[in-house]
Amino acid sequence: MAPYQNYTTERFENLKQIYRASAKRFGEKTLFMQKRGKTYRNISFRQYSADVDALGTELYARGFSGKKIIIMGENGYEWVTAYMAVICGVGTAVPVDKEISAEELANLIKLSDAEAMLCSASLKEKLTRIGNSMETVFFEDFPKLIEAGNVRIQACDRTFLDAEIDVDAMSALIFTSGTTDAAKGVMLSHRNLCFNLSEMCRMVYIDESDIFLSVLPLHHVYQCTCGFLCPLYRGSTVAFGDGLRYITRNMQEVHPTVMLCVPLLIETMYHKIEANIQRQGMEKKIQNAVNLTNALLNPRMRAMAKQHLFADIHKSFGGKLRLLISGGASANPAVLKGFRDLGISAIQGYGLTECSPIAALNRDTFYNDGSAGMATPDTLLDIYDMKDDGTGEIRFKGDNIMLGYYKMPALTAEVIRDGWFYTGDLGYLDENGFLFITGRKKNVIITAGGKNIFPEELETYLNRTRFIKESVVVGYVNPKKKDYDIVAIIHPDYAKLEQTFGPSFTEERLDLELRKAVSEVNGIVLPYKRMKTFLISKKEFPKNTSHKIKRLGIADAFAEEYYKK
Repeated sequence: MAPYQNYTTERFENLKQIYRASAKRFGEKTLFMQKRGKTYRNISFRQYSADVDALGTELYARGFSGKKIIIMGENGYEWVTAYMAVICGVGTAVPVDKEISAEELANLIKLSDAEAMLCSASLKEKLTRIGNSMETVFFEDFPKLIEAGNVRIQACDRTFLDAEIDVDAMSALIFTSGTTDAAKGVMLSHRNLCFNLSEMCRMVYIDESDIFLSVLPLHHVYQCTCGFLCPLYRGSTVAFGDGLRYITRNMQEVHPTVMLCVPLLIETMYHKIEANIQRQGMEKKIQNAVNLTNALLNPRMRAMAKQHLFADIHKSFGGKLRLLISGGASANPAVLKGFRDLGISAIQGYGLTECSPIAALNRDTFYNDGSAGMATPDTLLDIYDMKDDGTGEIRFKGDNIMLGYYKMPALTAEVIRDGWFYTGDLGYLDENGFLFITGRKKNVIITAGGKNIFPEELETYLNRTRFIKESVVVGYVNPKKKDYDIVAIIHPDYAKLEQTFGPSFTEERLDLELRKAVSEVNGIVLPYKRMKTFLISKKEFPKNTSHKIKRLGIADAFAEEYYKK
């Protein structure tokens, strides 16, 4: 018998059914908290449903029907209203990062065949630079459009209200560049998104008492599905934050219970807790309290004891935070456990835009902090072309797999075969079904002896050492031994080094500390994985809009320096 039970959820066919069912069930309960000046404005489930219907009706009447429509702007009520109106009867939603350059935007407009745009007025200058000729409606004009839409509805215009939704047609087109490839348009349907919502909520309990603090960008499918559609589906509240710099303030204002994070964010939050504990000389006292509360067998009693003993820590997060969910990359297992020791559940999952996005997730009651999670209840995870060590390419099967890549039939056929989506990631499954990711298929370094070295594994270890901010591990061909030299390219944490060593921080000290770090990692990996040496990058590595390192070109940029050594 499985050591867990799935939660009961209702499965809907499309998102229009979801927002209308939630409006009927939750009525005047607050769905969104939108800051205006220094105060929050509350928008109910019923108001949201009415605004979506009105905006959709007006957009339909203005000729937006059937078009691919770019949605671009700050996280907020206008964004989520635009998204739902477009996807539920007007056309195809094309969420785009507001931070991309004008040149990248022009390229995405061309690639997506977008014919219209709903965006923030703050982007006017960027649109001017690309000579935007598309029909554009700014978020700031939405109140007028909603008012006009309501007039049409009162006059019995039901074009949007009664618009049929093909649950298997493309409804969202989301561009993902990954870290090395050209932009690919991922086509998602209502079936994809609704299935994914049901699956995740069978593994992690979310209900109407939860308040999500929204800090990650909504144009990413991770935040959109899990941090917007999920609360709408489960009757929770979404509070839009002011930005990453203001998380602490926003937590005190809205008292969140749930927050979606990326590893950098969750680890930064935890390290601040650690620093405060050390500054107060409370390490031993806190550890004793952790040991005492962990010994309690009753989960409810354990949670209550931790909330009481670690009350000051909980207050720093608003007093009600119960769950952190990390995605986007592998989080440090010690950080996840550390939060749980303090009474805040922290889990991680594994997602891809192509999977809407969740492919694996740790349950809130059954987890492995070192893993990416398990397959959701009605999906399959498998390891293809498994090697002797149990690793191979991760493949996935489920109703949340994308329809394909937009206008890329050959690439679609390459990654979706016989109903399986081949992720391009490498990993293995343990005896309990937990997935462990070891690297990207495209990044693997294969030695002359046929051994596979996954740079991401070494980078994870390096980045957990004290004075390394980020790293990229590459292989340079050694002509003499006709094999690869494994080399770490390291961007040091200069701020921490200077804080630690003060005036005594020198180039010699830097070299010594980085040698220690590389030696430490070499001591815990198999001999063929050991790094021969390291190079220093004084600048941070280039990143995409998901803050993932763009690996392409980094090895070439440092090759001359390496071969001169």
